[in-house]
Amino acid sequence: MVDHTAITEDIKVIVFRLLEEEYGVEVHQVRSIERMETITRVPRSPEFVKGVINLRGVVTPIIDLRGRFGLEEAPYTESTRIIIVVAGGLEVGLIVDAANDVIDIPVNAIEPPPEVVGGIEAVYLRGVAKLESRLLILLNLDRVLNKEELQLVAKL
Repeated sequence: MVDHTAITEDIKVIVFRLLEEEYGVEVHQVRSIERMETITRVPRSPEFVKGVINLRGVVTPIIDLRGRFGLEEAPYTESTRIIIVVAGGLEVGLIVDAANDVIDIPVNAIEPPPEVVGGIEAVYLRGVAKLESRLLILLNLDRVLNKEELQLVAKL
């Protein structure tokens, strides 16, 4: 007989870095992680929308998460990655400083986010996971790309 009270649900997240902070996005929302490549700029797009790439025949809008969150921009490096995610039914690429890891987080380790974490407003966050030696900030992708902005990006 299984004791169901001892079973805690886990979520699997991709861990990535912006500045010195670690963030997570749920694996089921991630299509792929790509190396940085040439991005074609699109006129009259929001500042944080860097442009589009042709990813295996699909034109994919690319968003710089540092710019989206109002963080200081930095030059891209060897470890810079584009995480292709699905938000609001659209595939969008998110530029991050590095994509580190895939981990399981117990749902009961996730707390509501404070008002601001690492300079990022709580509206963009799903919560904060306190793990043994790490603090992981979980993104709410539906908020990172709100409906109006998704429509703008979809027209690119």
